[in-house]
Amino acid sequence: VQLVESGGGTIQAGGSLRLSCVVSGFTFDEYSIGWFRQAPGKEREGVACVSNSDDTIYYSDSAKGRFTISNYNANWTSYLQMTNLEPEDTGIYYCAVDPTYGATWYCKMRYYKMEYWGKGISVTVSS
Repeated sequence: VQLVESGGGTIQAGGSLRLSCVVSGFTFDEYSIGWFRQAPGKEREGVACVSNSDDTIYYSDSAKGRFTISNYNANWTSYLQMTNLEPEDTGIYYCAVDPTYGATWYCKMRYYKMEYWGKGISVTVSS
């Protein structure tokens, strides 16, 4: 299984970015896919996750109202649309996928349980 993120970069506060995650080699019918962020000097945290097995979506408090996750589609690509970006959104963003039923709670509590990870992509928001 491979996950490749793209779309990161440096942007001014208030701007928007769309991150993409292309998934290959994943053959499970049920899955949860999510985006995670690791800010400098901080632990990795879940930003947004979606599950096709129980139709749940999770957003962190900081992401609610600003970020939108899309499930991966026929092109095997998941997106994280980020708007009204803040300097606190700076970090390395990782895409991850897991075949466990209803694994969106991993996003909130147990990010390390996600099975497959991309290498991450940098997002820097300047003030």
